[in-house]
Amino acid sequence: MKAMSKQQLADAAGVSVKTLMEWCRPYEKRLRRMGLRPRAKVLEPHIVKFLVETFCIDVEP
Repeated sequence: MKAMSKQQLADAAGVSVKTLMEWCRPYEKRLRRMGLRPRAKVLEPHIVKFLVETFCIDVEP
């Protein structure tokens, strides 16, 4: 998995960044423990992996 912007991940999911962040709300504490900063524009690879697996987002390899 590679780092992605929130916009790239939202596009892959077919939703807006706002909707993607709403989906993440129940996982907020876990994501913060993983190192996600609230205003980060780029998501680290391990965070992208978690979100892709959690929300079944198909991203190109």
